[in-house]
Amino acid sequence: LDKCAGSKAIVWDEYLTGPFGLIAQYSLLKEHEVEKMFTLKPGRLPPADVKNIIFFVRPKLELMDIITDNVLREDRGRSPQRDFHILFVPRRSLLCEQWLKEQGVLGSFIHREQYSLDLIPFDGDLLSMESESAFKECYLESDQTSLYHAAKGLMTLQALYGTIPQIFGKGECARHVANMMIRMKREFPGSQNSIFPVFDTLLLLDRNVDLLTPLATQLTYEGLIDEIYGIQNTYVKLPPEKFAPKKQGEGGKDLPTEPKKLQLNSAEELYAEIRDKNFNAVGSVLSKKAKIISAAFEERHHAKTVGEIKQFVSQLPHMQAARSSLANHTSIAELIKDITTSEDFFDNLTVEQEFMSGIDTDKVNNYIEDCIAQKHPLIKILRLVCLQSVCNSGLKQKVLDHYKREILQTYGYEHILTLNNLEKAGLLKPQTSGRNNYPTIRKTLRLWMDDVNEQNPNDISYVYSGYAPLSVRLAQLLARPGWRSIEEVLKMLPGPHFEERQQLPTGLQKKRQQGENRVTLVFFLGGVTYAEIAALRFLSQMEDGGTEYVIATTKLINGTSWIKSLMEKLEPAPF
Repeated sequence: LDKCAGSKAIVWDEYLTGPFGLIAQYSLLKEHEVEKMFTLKPGRLPPADVKNIIFFVRPKLELMDIITDNVLREDRGRSPQRDFHILFVPRRSLLCEQWLKEQGVLGSFIHREQYSLDLIPFDGDLLSMESESAFKECYLESDQTSLYHAAKGLMTLQALYGTIPQIFGKGECARHVANMMIRMKREFPGSQNSIFPVFDTLLLLDRNVDLLTPLATQLTYEGLIDEIYGIQNTYVKLPPEKFAPKKQGEGGKDLPTEPKKLQLNSAEELYAEIRDKNFNAVGSVLSKKAKIISAAFEERHHAKTVGEIKQFVSQLPHMQAARSSLANHTSIAELIKDITTSEDFFDNLTVEQEFMSGIDTDKVNNYIEDCIAQKHPLIKILRLVCLQSVCNSGLKQKVLDHYKREILQTYGYEHILTLNNLEKAGLLKPQTSGRNNYPTIRKTLRLWMDDVNEQNPNDISYVYSGYAPLSVRLAQLLARPGWRSIEEVLKMLPGPHFEERQQLPTGLQKKRQQGENRVTLVFFLGGVTYAEIAALRFLSQMEDGGTEYVIATTKLINGTSWIKSLMEKLEPAPF
């Protein structure tokens, strides 16, 4: 920002505003003379009395067209003239610059810069690149740009926190990222730093090694908020009626219409405590908290001396914050409970759990047929059909064709492209080898646990009330006893598995103290769900675990947003 002297207006690519909000508040931008902010859209730029206009954009061609339009419509006759600059996030793109050149506007930009925003901190143990199309690009379009960004992000992390001595990985993309990291290290010999390593191990996991987990409905508190309302960059928008302050005798005549926007992260004490619990265990925590808080407020009647009153007053702000936090989460929990106690939620979950425990995965499912007949939301159908396919290592051709025909006839033939994408990604495919490997994988990795304890869990399977996320099980087994014990199963899962060691300069090798935890960075290439994050946090907190996990990913996803990213939008031709 300081390269452009004078007052500035920023024109935002809308997708970037969320991630940037996590690293730069508006007040910070103001200090650097940013006076106005606009959203990038075609037409003339809004009038603003500023010297510089800076476009913050992702390197996408469709955005270049809008910028071209903005620049060409700028009134050259006006004085003083405004200077244009463009900032690409996370990398400049030759293709985009060439495009701007062909449109005759490249010369209008005084500064053409890039801002390497690779890994954005979402929480104390969570980093995301927020690249929504990473999975689609890697698996459908063979475009590995996002993997390059991931490798770059990891190099930055190593520059700050020391070289990671051990790298493990599973999957094609994981192999690529590891190769790029090794190559980058070779190409910049000066990057070898003398920082004591914070991380002991890096585990790179491809999303397509475990396609099952995101398709299932997450059953943790945070996972359900995301499934039902969608969490964007740690913010969630909720229906406002539950949050309206109840005034006596007014009746609900002026209910707010704006959705209620809340930020969710572990800075909020109560949220940090309940976010990773199974939803069935949240109610009791909330009612316990309510009792504690009302007891604390009752204290004021017992405060007799000036000292006691003073002490009570000093605790008041914290108590009031706790009370409003409790009120919010009680409201959210009520909203979620309305949904989780509905018949449809129960039926849907029952089918999911049958598939995951291996019941009737090889024939057409009645519930799915009924849902199609009643024209339930298409994404719900696709999630179930893909889940069945993954739990059966692909469907028999007859079953697959039946589902496809039903879907196309009910929802429209334009979805044939979406079905094709799902097949390419390995989510909905015919069973090729003639045998189903899933039962072997399920038994060896203990993916299905019948006796799950939701209140005081003793295993990661609590996050899906019975199903242990395969990805997290791999991380758990890597730590103890190591992947050698599951060689056979690893061979059944897609992509190579490998181990690399990075030499540390002498004197930086870690001598582990008794009782000191190892720190593992798990990087999910292609997206991760909140339930998987909860499971890894559970492993970090285990008494005898000995490993702490930090999580990084290309994108925080749930089944709905993930399937959506693979759907093709077909616009009917304008006749």
